[in-house]
Amino acid sequence: MNKRSAIQFIAAGAILASAGGLLSACSEAKPSFASVDITGASYAKDFELTDHNGKVRHLGDFKGKVVVMFFGYTQCPDVCPTSMAELAEVKKALGADGDKLQGLFVTVDPARDTPEVLKGYMENFDPTFLALYTTPEKLEALAKDFKVYYKRVNGKTDTSYTMDHSAGSYIYDTQGNLRLFTRYGSGAKVLAADIQQLLKPS
Repeated sequence: MNKRSAIQFIAAGAILASAGGLLSACSEAKPSFASVDITGASYAKDFELTDHNGKVRHLGDFKGKVVVMFFGYTQCPDVCPTSMAELAEVKKALGADGDKLQGLFVTVDPARDTPEVLKGYMENFDPTFLALYTTPEKLEALAKDFKVYYKRVNGKTDTSYTMDHSAGSYIYDTQGNLRLFTRYGSGAKVLAADIQQLLKPS
């Protein structure tokens, strides 16, 4: 091999090595989500709430599942039932992986949302979804930690009030890490695609 041929051979090898590096980098690329990627967030890391069956729950109880956590109240006229119905649709869209999705509904209206009311509400969407509640005092601290807004809006009577509240959902991966924030109205198809990515082996 003459000097020129040797140089060409080395250059060709360098190009192939570079291409291999690019392919490797592409294969290790981070997933692209439609929801807001908040991986590494320092808030909303855990909770202690009671479910509608009376069992105290923590985030670690759902390890191995993707958790979608929504704050709302049962007398909400539109946003809450729409969000929960959409989540039930997502579970169906996941097929065999549907059992790896855990829907959580945290009430911001514990005064009216008793365990019995919450249980009946969840049955409208999916029997595996859980509604969670706590005392008004602990709810205030939880909302602050989760950066969730809620406020009572008085009605004509003491019991006819409504609740203004944040309308998005937090999504945790199967290891209990906060990964995504999905805005209200994103759609079941988009949400299902994001959850499918979180269910893929890392």
